[in-house]
Amino acid sequence: MFVITGATGQLGSRIVDQVLTRVPTDAVGVSVRDVDRAAHLAARGVRVRRGDFTDPATLAHAFADADQVLIVSAAIRGGGAVVANRAAADAAHAAGARRILYTSHQAAARDSLFPAQLTHAATEEHLAGLGVAFTALRNGFYASALQFVIGDALESGHLVAPADGPVSWTAHDDLAEVAAIALTEEGALDGVTPPLTAPEMLDLDAVAGVLTDHTGRTISRIVVGDDEWRSAAVRRGMPEAAADFTLGMYRAARRGEFAVTDPTLGALLGRRPTPARSVIEAIAAAPTRT
Repeated sequence: MFVITGATGQLGSRIVDQVLTRVPTDAVGVSVRDVDRAAHLAARGVRVRRGDFTDPATLAHAFADADQVLIVSAAIRGGGAVVANRAAADAAHAAGARRILYTSHQAAARDSLFPAQLTHAATEEHLAGLGVAFTALRNGFYASALQFVIGDALESGHLVAPADGPVSWTAHDDLAEVAAIALTEEGALDGVTPPLTAPEMLDLDAVAGVLTDHTGRTISRIVVGDDEWRSAAVRRGMPEAAADFTLGMYRAARRGEFAVTDPTLGALLGRRPTPARSVIEAIAAAPTRT
């Protein structure tokens, strides 16, 4: 059985949909924190069980009979994320899974300026030490993360953020499809993968240019200092820990940590990955949320 965690999340739900086009429904199980949110999957014949990385005792039941487990990284900030990811990996191993897959990041490294990369690096190291076959999917930076700066920019006409650098923004749909390929096709990807990225890199100045072209309205890129940005973000209601986390992303970007592209994603898809410009235009065209 293939067991997928985080199956109601933005990435996990897409992975499940892709896997269900490749294998029989009764071969797929999901581990979710809230089983009610996965009722639509149960109705399709998917095995739905509660599993919570922060409550490891639940994972033995969620992962039972798994041949392979795909762990979508915990949506937790700070040291708790590493603990949660390790708990999931240990539970998959204890359940007898012969292979474990994990959604890592293109820039996973112990010396990254972006805290999320420290989590991914530590989780990769833990997986490598379990003595079981594993795949760390080094996903490109999710292009959907741009929706936060895009929303503010469309309202004000100014894309205000600290100094940044090029990022190979990559679409969730493409990464979900490759995760499904890696899970269901033996040998497609093993160990720590190359960066799974779209072929184009954009910094926020280029993002502002795409928005200008798409809307016909000038969107100006305004660079502010790190401390000024952080103070403004906290005044607007962003928790201090979240502001520090996000600031790390900008610092890592301007150091060039995300300035990498690789052909592996396109080769596995058998087509050109979704351009970041298309994702940006889709975000800009989406109805305003209230």
